[in-house]
This record gives sequence, C-alpha cells and structure tokens, in this order.
Amino acid sequence: MKILGLGGWSGAGKTTLLSKLIPELIRRGVSVSTMKHAHHGFDVDQPGKDSYVHRQAGATEVLIASEKRWALMHELRQDQEPSAADLTKHMSPVDLLLVEGFKREPHDKLEIYRAENGKPLLSTGDATYVAILTDTPVEGTNLPVIDLNAIPAIADFIVKHCGLKAKP
Repeated sequence: MKILGLGGWSGAGKTTLLSKLIPELIRRGVSVSTMKHAHHGFDVDQPGKDSYVHRQAGATEVLIASEKRWALMHELRQDQEPSAADLTKHMSPVDLLLVEGFKREPHDKLEIYRAENGKPLLSTGDATYVAILTDTPVEGTNLPVIDLNAIPAIADFIVKHCGLKAKP
C-alpha cells in the first residue's frame, strides 16, 4: 500500500481537493482510502446512543456495525496520540492511502498552499514534501508546482510518484 500525505495550513483546501481527487483516482482504477488528522477532540457517535454509553462506561474500544458500514472507536484515555504509521496498521490494504494532515510525519506529502492564508510554505526545509499544489505562483522552490485546480494533472503526478498501476 502506497502512502501519500496532503499537508497544508487550515483553510488551504485539503478536504476540497480530496473530494475531487478521490473520484479521479478511482476512475483510473486506483483503490483509495483516507486518513484524517483532527486537531481537536471529535466524536463519531452521539450522547444517548448505546455505543456512546459503552465508551462513557470505560470501554477501551467500541465497534459499531450495520449492513452499510462499521466503525471502531478507540479511546486513548491517557495514552499518547498515535502516529500516522501506527494508525496505518489498522487500515485495510488498498492501492493508495491518502493522509490528510499529519503534516510533520515522515511519509511523502503534497503541500496544498494558498498565499492568502498568510502562512509560510511547509515544504521549505522539509524533504518529505514532493510537490506543491497551489493556485498562485511560488518562488524559491525546486519542487514541482502543480495547479491546485488541475485534478487530472495532480492525479498523473500521484500515479507516477507512487508507482501505481492506473489506466489513463
């Protein structure tokens, strides 16, 4: 399974890009899963639901399943936040795992950059970034710069960079 991250400051458009990129990669015959880092606490179930009650009662893990999907919730309690590599071990094999966030982890990443955010490039001095996706000119980089809105070109780069077998 190939792993490629999408790093960028909040508001850069990582999720929007993924919503367009995933269907393009699937159209090319690439199976895709995603992993998303959240900076804040989050909840996938709701107060009053049985799974929520189980977690609140102290269960370390709660698996909830239906005919449509299943989800495994693991409470860290006092444990350290796991790395992307640790979490990848829980993912089913696919051709490509796209990781949103985890911008300082050691896997290869594409930087999503928007000058209007007023933030510096993450890729400067970080060799894990392999290209910059942006809607504005970028100076002072040796990395490939790809138009953020050119979804087929981004998919082409990913397929080539990751050595994926895909149809054009």
